[in-house]
Amino acid sequence: MSQQIIIPVLIAFVITAVLGPVVIPVLKKLKVGQTEREELKSHLKKAGTPTMGGLMILAGIVVTSVIYIRDYPAIMPILFVTVGFGIIGFLDDYLKVVLRRSDGLLPWQKMLGQILVTGIFIFYMTRYTDISTKMLIPFTGGFEHGIYLDLGWLAIPVMFLAIVGTVNGANFTDGLDGLASSVTVLIATFFSVVAIGTGSGIEPITCAVAGALLGFLLFNVYPASVFMGDTGSLALGGFVASTAYMLQMPMFILIVALIYWVELLSVMIQVTYFKKTGGKRIFRMAPIHHHFELGGWSETRVVAVFSIVTAVLCLVGLMAL
Repeated sequence: MSQQIIIPVLIAFVITAVLGPVVIPVLKKLKVGQTEREELKSHLKKAGTPTMGGLMILAGIVVTSVIYIRDYPAIMPILFVTVGFGIIGFLDDYLKVVLRRSDGLLPWQKMLGQILVTGIFIFYMTRYTDISTKMLIPFTGGFEHGIYLDLGWLAIPVMFLAIVGTVNGANFTDGLDGLASSVTVLIATFFSVVAIGTGSGIEPITCAVAGALLGFLLFNVYPASVFMGDTGSLALGGFVASTAYMLQMPMFILIVALIYWVELLSVMIQVTYFKKTGGKRIFRMAPIHHHFELGGWSETRVVAVFSIVTAVLCLVGLMAL
């Protein structure tokens, strides 16, 4: 049991932790620094903090997965999606912070990349695995006795929406020191428990993600010495969405990764309302974690509360099984 659970956590943790003192100075020399929004005066001191630290997370996940992929081939599609979205995030970060192109990838380029990675994953899952597109409905009796929702042909467009939405929700969650890391390490732990309990064969990669994030948090907790950037946040969103689908439980994303979706919806609501009302806002600032900051919460309090909410939701998710 320790072979596929404890050891992947330790390998990924050690790789990410060891890479920190090596990668962070390199990123500083390359002047791969974060820019901050001027409305957030407390964040201005973070300007110049190196980003693209998601490379450290990806290194821990990839190396650990390669060790186990021969005996656990089910991790391959999850690894593909994680790395695929990580590459999109890396290109965006590289254009923004290295080549100083303020917009990074153009919106259509970013979306095209996300659709392409998602499409390949869906094609592989539906054609080359025995995993059904039927989705387990929470609180109906678990994997063996539960009720599964069969959307038929609609399952494919829903998969695109669910995966791309989750990925962008993870991206919006990455806005405070340690927020995306803390929330996602709890989600990865939840999926590890489920993967182990069901014998799905994906536990080495779910455990590797948990270990890599623990290693990254050594450098990402407040005050952060490195940020994950889109390289990390898009990869983590891809991991969460693809893992949920490999376990036939995408509906559980709305429970355990609710923070992602709240962050995403807060941005969509804010932008829509702003345009419709000619400049009025619902939130002080979006994504919603900044709304709480401008309301007087400290950065560490927001991270703690969002993490506690996610921990409770993960327990609800286990109850729903």
